[in-house]
Amino acid sequence: MSNATPGTGPLAAHPLTRAVLEIDEYAAGLGWDQPARLFALVDTARLRTEEPGLAAQLGLDEDGEEIASLTPIEQDEMPSGAPLDEFLATIAWPDAVTGCALTVERQMLPPSAEGAVPEGLDDAALAKWVADHPDRQEVRMTVAVLRDGARESALRLREKGSPTEVVTGAGLVPGLADALAATFATTD
Repeated sequence: MSNATPGTGPLAAHPLTRAVLEIDEYAAGLGWDQPARLFALVDTARLRTEEPGLAAQLGLDEDGEEIASLTPIEQDEMPSGAPLDEFLATIAWPDAVTGCALTVERQMLPPSAEGAVPEGLDDAALAKWVADHPDRQEVRMTVAVLRDGARESALRLREKGSPTEVVTGAGLVPGLADALAATFATTD
């Protein structure tokens, strides 16, 4: 379990973990029932050097940030109604983007409920079945990847109202991490 104290920024050693916790804290501040949000992750020192105006606008024009930090920059609103995997397949990042992150809310079931899923349900019927299941939980997932393959995730359950009850780990949401990593694939 990793902790983030509101107003002081996330407490974590690795820059990618700090970025994920920062995004999770930002999303938590917006409340629940929010659309998915996509972020570019850029090297803070490079941003200050190459885009000083943008760095100033983001409040990064002062010294004191760690040398190896990442700055999340929220992208335009994602299209509603488009399947997430199809949308992510359309993204290509410029070289200045070191990584990317996505925060999305979903409903999940405990592993014990997997055996009870009726066979033959289409996506809409399955979503309704999960939504009606008494053991379902709402979760906000923040997943980030870097060009070099590094991954990090943060999970927050809606029923846990505390800002410090966030679980982090590189392999928590592997399918979403794979989809984000594919946005950096080269098509030579």
